[in-house]
Amino acid sequence: MSVWKLVKLNFGRSPAHFGEVGIGMEETSDRVRSDALFSAWVSIYARLFGKEAVEELLQQFPTKCKPEIVPSFRISSTFVYREVDGGDRTIYYLPRPLKFPTNYPDDDLTFFKTYKKLNCLPLEVWQRWYQGTGFDQKADTQELENHSKVGEANGNLNKFGTFDYKKAFKIDKVPKIAVDRVTRATNLYHTGFVQFAWEKDKAGLYFLLELSPESEKLADNLQAALELLGEEGIGGERSSGAGRFEAHWLDLPEIWQQIVNFKDGKYHTLFSLFWDSSITENFLKNASYEIQERGGWIAESQLRRKMVRMFSEGSVFMSPPQGMLADVTPHEFEKLKKHKIYRSGISLSLPIKAKE
Repeated sequence: MSVWKLVKLNFGRSPAHFGEVGIGMEETSDRVRSDALFSAWVSIYARLFGKEAVEELLQQFPTKCKPEIVPSFRISSTFVYREVDGGDRTIYYLPRPLKFPTNYPDDDLTFFKTYKKLNCLPLEVWQRWYQGTGFDQKADTQELENHSKVGEANGNLNKFGTFDYKKAFKIDKVPKIAVDRVTRATNLYHTGFVQFAWEKDKAGLYFLLELSPESEKLADNLQAALELLGEEGIGGERSSGAGRFEAHWLDLPEIWQQIVNFKDGKYHTLFSLFWDSSITENFLKNASYEIQERGGWIAESQLRRKMVRMFSEGSVFMSPPQGMLADVTPHEFEKLKKHKIYRSGISLSLPIKAKE
């Protein structure tokens, strides 16, 4: 039986820069996706335990050449959490599946724009809509309509923080100066940083970790590597002190245990990015998904990784997706006979019910 952990990343006063393909330095995402978290984690694992240890670790994940391997662990992307009521209650935001919840009305013109903007849902709302009784056609419809018309709503959706997602953080642009090494000429540019709430209502990121029964002994090493990653920072602009965090490993609270052990779901929704070299037309039958391009620079060189397209969080499939590591080693890197560069497409998904 798998062992689940919930890991909270507390950034405190430290800002962070989470880049995405194509958005440039002036913008930043509000979270880290699963492939970027996996890459940063494995890189620091290699520094802490050595080349042989990380090679042994990577051999425990499926690839195009060895698709039959069961991964030693799976991680979700990171998502926002927010502590409210003086820290007595934590709001966990989950990615909204790309299928409508059960009982969702056919006539939604009066509130569809508001519904579509809800990319992340509070845990209690997500559970009710996608594992419980479903959408409340009277109460939920009325509350979404009120929010669409006047920007305010009073009801269970508002009570659980459905419309308060952006209160957990703010994004600012910070001016910076680049100095040419040869001419000493200066150039002004701006970098986007996300700052999570750290005063009254604290906020940060969290992710789910699923360890296979055979790999539970990995937990201590993974935790040590994550603590070192927190000291060095994750994301861009680490030389400026950005991206530093404290990791808190938690056993799954009861409500999370109900969610991961849900048995009545016909569909499976992604909590991570997902890539597989052997996807068939039959697998995509009745699926709802979005594609995310993933690329970027290799840390120890001036080369870019190969671009790979992955299914994004919230995508929904009839069968549980498995995923594998994608080889994104550039040709120039291969000529130098250096190590392989992988991007994690190992998926973590949860069962749900949805409108047919």
